[in-house]
Amino acid sequence: MGEVRQFELDISPLDQSPRDIFIYLPNNYLNNKKRYPVLYMLDGQNIFFNDYATYGKSWEMKEFLDQHHKEYIVVGIDCNHTGNQRLVEYTPFEFNDHYFGYIEAKGDITIDWIVSTLKPHIDKNYRTLKTRENTSIAGSSMGGLMALYSVIKYNDIFSKAACLSLSLMFVYKEIYEYINKSNLNKNTKIYMDFGSKELGSKNRTIKTLDSMLSINYLLQLKGINSVPNIIVNGMHNEATWESVVPIFIDYFEK
Repeated sequence: MGEVRQFELDISPLDQSPRDIFIYLPNNYLNNKKRYPVLYMLDGQNIFFNDYATYGKSWEMKEFLDQHHKEYIVVGIDCNHTGNQRLVEYTPFEFNDHYFGYIEAKGDITIDWIVSTLKPHIDKNYRTLKTRENTSIAGSSMGGLMALYSVIKYNDIFSKAACLSLSLMFVYKEIYEYINKSNLNKNTKIYMDFGSKELGSKNRTIKTLDSMLSINYLLQLKGINSVPNIIVNGMHNEATWESVVPIFIDYFEK
């Protein structure tokens, strides 16, 4: 069975408190000298443990990886839970919303820290396969937006992204233009989805579908292997995202 460890790492570009990092090490990691591909996951507090998850339900990634003998190192990155700071950390573009108000954009700081501080720390202290082909990123909701932005901005670092319940509503035009202006490696896989029951109205569902398909079409015009998906009866919660893990992992491995 794999093992999940927890440690703290300074994230001073965003705040002064060390950030909790969770890392899954595959079965027999301690008994061999193999190196493993790495999957970075946003909202790391929700990935492994129900007791630690924000709403008491995790993605149960350890159980999936153990049961299906998937040999990944998975790195979960806790977010800032204060007020709207999670939104601030997980958007690359500022926006105003009638419910949340003005949201400052610190998404660039977040992904710059992951690439310049966290990844070197993981590569130094664990037996990773450091190459682009073996480095992926995943997230849900605003974390899904950040996963999409990350694989575009650092396309030389990440070759795959899973963007679950992808939040495009706040910054659709900005992310579309950013992708449009970017030069991307055609050896890139991007999975995007949302649940058919998560948006609350037919109009919002249609608008979200249109936005996701537009992004997908743009990516495919650039030669990217991208896949849009609607999770039938899917909700905006960890139980639905847990059910999608086998889908995007299988897509990554094809």
